[in-house]
Parts: sequence; structure tokens; C-alpha cells
Amino acid sequence: MRPNHSPAPLPQKPALTRHGERRIARIEDLPPPGIKRWVIRRKAEVVSAVRAGIISLEEACQRYTLSVEEFLSWQRSIDRHGLRGLRTTRLQDYRATEQTAADETPNG
Repeated sequence: MRPNHSPAPLPQKPALTRHGERRIARIEDLPPPGIKRWVIRRKAEVVSAVRAGIISLEEACQRYTLSVEEFLSWQRSIDRHGLRGLRTTRLQDYRATEQTAADETPNG
């Protein structure tokens, strides 16, 4: 007879937000300081952590040497276009679309 023993629990994957970004539960889950290459996933993790209150905007900017404007642009890109908006190759396409829409809006 086999002894009753339950298998070790599998580590849970972090939940995803409605935009598909990984939820960060602890500051240890964040990318390490000194990142040189910002891939979509890392940007989304930092935005998610700030939104969840894991780290403040000021702390995130200091930790990753970001300007507030750069961080806010990541946040806007996620809000408007989802994670795909964080692709640097797509930024020009999205900005051009937004500029065209702004040009077509009547003034006043």
C-alpha cells in the first residue's frame, strides 16, 4: 500500500490584469534595478506594481532611472493599446494614428 502523501504544490503563476500584464505581489517580483533593455514584459510589470501600490511612481522612477513622462507614456500605451502598445516599433504607428485623429478634431 502506498503511503498517503500529496504531491508538492506547483508554484502559481501570477494572475494577469485585464490588460494582460503580470500582477506583481512583492517588490522582489519586480525587475532588478539597472535594466538596460526594456522589453514589454518588464515595462508592464513596473506599471502593474505602481498601479497596485507595491512601489510608488517616484520609487519606480528612481529605481529604474526613468522620467515621470516615460513611465506615464508606458501607462498610457497600455491603457490605449494593451501590451502591444509598449512595443517600441509600434509607438510611431500609434502616435501617427493619434495625431491624425487630433488633426481631424474640430477646434472649439
